[in-house]
Amino acid sequence: MLKVGLGLLLGLLLVNSPASAGLFADDDARKHIQQLEAKVLKLEGQLRTSDDQNKQSMSALLDLQMQLETQSAELRKLNGRNEEWAHSLQDVEKRQKDFYVDLDARISQLESNQLKPDTSRPADTKVISAPLGENKVFEAAYGLYKAENYAGAAIAFRDFLRQFPLSVHEANVYYWMGNSYFLTRDYEHSLESYQSLSKKFEDHPRLADAMLNMAECELALKNKTSAKKTLKQIITQFPGSDAATTAKKRLTTIK
Repeated sequence: MLKVGLGLLLGLLLVNSPASAGLFADDDARKHIQQLEAKVLKLEGQLRTSDDQNKQSMSALLDLQMQLETQSAELRKLNGRNEEWAHSLQDVEKRQKDFYVDLDARISQLESNQLKPDTSRPADTKVISAPLGENKVFEAAYGLYKAENYAGAAIAFRDFLRQFPLSVHEANVYYWMGNSYFLTRDYEHSLESYQSLSKKFEDHPRLADAMLNMAECELALKNKTSAKKTLKQIITQFPGSDAATTAKKRLTTIK
């Protein structure tokens, strides 16, 4: 009986042993699945973090690109303004050089009139001309200008007007003094000189050129309204002239 009981017990153990082994295998599988799920969750978290970082990086790149485009636009605008100023200065220099020969001829003619009598006029006719010393002082100031000593020329022309307030050279002095101040970027005194020329000598041959420079002075002094008014006055007062054409082009550049 004992042997039979032991046999039955052993048989039961043998029968139950596969089931126990199955239970142990299921636990290992669950643990492995849980470990895999944990890894998946961890990877998903890392991916979300990476996506957030990528979005932040993209946003930062877009902001930087916008800043670069804005700075590039401002740089292009500054370059455009510099080109406008350079072109304006070239126009001023060209107008001045064109006037050199004419002015030299006028000075020579005035000196000739003083050194020899005018036999074509009746004896009792008065000829108004500048004294020889006055011409020399004017030539000295003008010589400084031709030597590109614009600061010295401006002072010399100013002193000339103080010394000879009723000179026949007064109109030209205002013009060249305005140019001298303009080229030294003293726009306030340059504007005053050109305005004096405009008010006192409306028929001066270089008045249109002087008014173009007046407009540039007004722009430099941040007075766009006055500059536009001056340019429009040139167009009205000198229709068909080169100055009017330049004034029209200049108006289109003022915003």
